[in-house]
Amino acid sequence: MSIPLALGTLSFLLAVIWGAPLIRWLRANRVGKQIRIEEPGSNQLKMGTPTMGGIMIIVPVIIITVTLNIYNLTGGTLIGGSILVPLMTMIGYGALGAFDDWTGLRGAHGAVGLLGRYKILVQTVLAFIIALILYFPLDIHSIAIPTVAQKINLGLIYIPIAMFIIVGSSNAVNFTDGLDSLAGWVTAFGFAAYGVIAYLQQQIYLVTFCFIMVGALLAFLWYNAHPAELFMGDVGSLALGSTLAVVALMTGQWLLLPLVGIIFVAEMVSVILQVSYFKLTKGKRIFKMAPIHYHFILMGWSETQVVQRFWLVGLLAAMLGVALALL
Repeated sequence: MSIPLALGTLSFLLAVIWGAPLIRWLRANRVGKQIRIEEPGSNQLKMGTPTMGGIMIIVPVIIITVTLNIYNLTGGTLIGGSILVPLMTMIGYGALGAFDDWTGLRGAHGAVGLLGRYKILVQTVLAFIIALILYFPLDIHSIAIPTVAQKINLGLIYIPIAMFIIVGSSNAVNFTDGLDSLAGWVTAFGFAAYGVIAYLQQQIYLVTFCFIMVGALLAFLWYNAHPAELFMGDVGSLALGSTLAVVALMTGQWLLLPLVGIIFVAEMVSVILQVSYFKLTKGKRIFKMAPIHYHFILMGWSETQVVQRFWLVGLLAAMLGVALALL
């Protein structure tokens, strides 16, 4: 465990060092956050803050992971090569998020990025490819249930389930990314929890990858602390959510993901309920605003209160998830 923790520290240092130049470049090129007009008034102050900060997380993770696994990858051993799956997931969804961010910032006539249906289509195609890789080359198609000694083989039904988890997780983190430090902290807890679970399973490559992710996320949080100097954008949120899902799938303990990522689930469910109820009742709302973190701000909580209370819940849920994985 000492090596993954040390590499997580290295990841933090690399990301922090290049974070400041990245922010300066983003500011110089006016890569600033766009705020929806209906968002709470306090969020309007964030207009123009550099976004696409997920690049700050992705680049050090790629460099460290590839460098550490170069021998295994060239040697073609499956245990080494398997780490390509979460790595390529992060790159694929990060590229989609980067394109969405960039078109939203630079598109003509007030463009706000990719249309939702196109984004979901690309996410689904990527998830299908990843699910096939998990199922066939890596031979991963089971589920672990707490208190049940043996994992249960799901057969081909595993593929659509894996696709749903990957797409759902990427969008759930995307919905959560709205307040300073919120998505970063909760995602870091998720990777730390699954890093511990992978350690218990002696998946050393996956443990190392998880803590490299944690280190890079903590470096991002250095700049994303309230008041944020940098936002992760879709390039970060889509990449982090999908990668966390793949890590959970590789441990077999993906049934615990809704618990470990309970804040993400709450955010996504709040949006689904709000939109569905609004359409059914022709204009009525369940929450003052969705995702649910905005609801609490409009109730009078400060942004700091919402973030700290949410990540406390997220931390406890991650701890409980690890505990259940031990059963």
